[in-house]
Amino acid sequence: MSEELDKIIAKDPDQKEFHQAVQEVIETVQPVLDRNLEYRQAKILERLAEPERVVIFRVPWVDDTGTVQVNRGYRIQMNSAIGPYKGGLRFHPSVNLSILKFLAFEQVFKNALTTLPIGGGKGGSDFDPKGKSDNEVMRFCQSFMCELYRHIGTHTDVPAGDIGVGGREIGYLFGQYKRLTNQFTPVLTGKGLDWGGSLIRPEATGYGAVYFAAEMLTTRNGSMEDKICLVSGSGNVAQYTVEKILELGGKAVTLSDSTGFIYDERGIDREKLAWVMELKNIRRGRIKEYTEKYPEAVYTETDATLDYNPLWNIQADCAFPSATQNEINAKDASNLIENGVFVISEGANMPSTPDAVDIFVDHKILYAPGKAANAGGVAVSGLEMSQNAVRGGWTREKVDRRLQGIMKSIHTSCVDACAEYGEKGNYVAGANIAGFTKVVNAMLDQGLV
Repeated sequence: MSEELDKIIAKDPDQKEFHQAVQEVIETVQPVLDRNLEYRQAKILERLAEPERVVIFRVPWVDDTGTVQVNRGYRIQMNSAIGPYKGGLRFHPSVNLSILKFLAFEQVFKNALTTLPIGGGKGGSDFDPKGKSDNEVMRFCQSFMCELYRHIGTHTDVPAGDIGVGGREIGYLFGQYKRLTNQFTPVLTGKGLDWGGSLIRPEATGYGAVYFAAEMLTTRNGSMEDKICLVSGSGNVAQYTVEKILELGGKAVTLSDSTGFIYDERGIDREKLAWVMELKNIRRGRIKEYTEKYPEAVYTETDATLDYNPLWNIQADCAFPSATQNEINAKDASNLIENGVFVISEGANMPSTPDAVDIFVDHKILYAPGKAANAGGVAVSGLEMSQNAVRGGWTREKVDRRLQGIMKSIHTSCVDACAEYGEKGNYVAGANIAGFTKVVNAMLDQGLV
């Protein structure tokens, strides 16, 4: 197995995040490769790790002072074996080729798990929308789409939002695509409800992560009722994770952003959550302001000198990491377990380091990796595509019911796959094996392409 990984690393030695994602999959699909020698003969690992296409382009735009700015844009079209490329656009200063390749690689297996016919991709830019005016964001998005539109389409590649790309950005991107092509086609998901969007799409990733946690709990005759939950982040995923935790009878006690986190022992109720949504989505403020509104809560500022995150050192039952990659290290993982956490459902992509994952698996807690737990977002994006295809819309209840059914199906696929290969209860192995086999079999059916 190390030979394949060594070759992949040698090609791009500086892409650490991508190597981390590939290594996790390679390690867990070993039993599949041993049982299916034709996979190795077809060099399937090398083919999976090599994107079908990578587009990198210049994005020039003018800020409000009249100064020319230049950013870099990307689109990674990773694998289209089971459908058109599908995956979000991320606007954040940390964006680089390694991060987007890791996200695109994860997206391939995540999308395969949804049962929907969609391939995997990812894209974005090192542009930072924070602190920018609406006009600056619009000018950037329009310039970005001036190149991206050449590479996407309803049967080719259908991007969506991600960190830094919400409803505002999707609107600007869609408007520019329509102007350039003179077509009103559903080439993006996450659209506004008045122009082709789906109900539940903003909520889907967070809702799905909680639905998956609830499914895991049923394997131990439990439920989300009365569970104390740690949630990181305070954006879209975190907000709707808290909302669904409340609906299912649990209590969320933390939220965070890049400056620090708040701990509210009494719980973040519906009134407080509504205030957070207004703070983050409209005023675009910092989570520290929560303690000004609700002084019973405690704010802890981010301390880069610490080798752990105090947010994960609080007594609880469940954890929903919903911020960014590698936010939980080995010490955080140990702290979570020592504080009684036995359910972890990842709302973010690869938020746990490999050492942290090993600790979760070794302790046999209910640990759901992001490619399974946060698949709700892309699942409802797929449902948005279905609604667009018939030029109709579904009720909120129907979409939510379909989402819950998809998360239940993903859970079943993971449980069955890990059991089949002697890894009962290991959701990491189950998710990787179930997604891997579906994509690989489709690739083999389609020949050497």
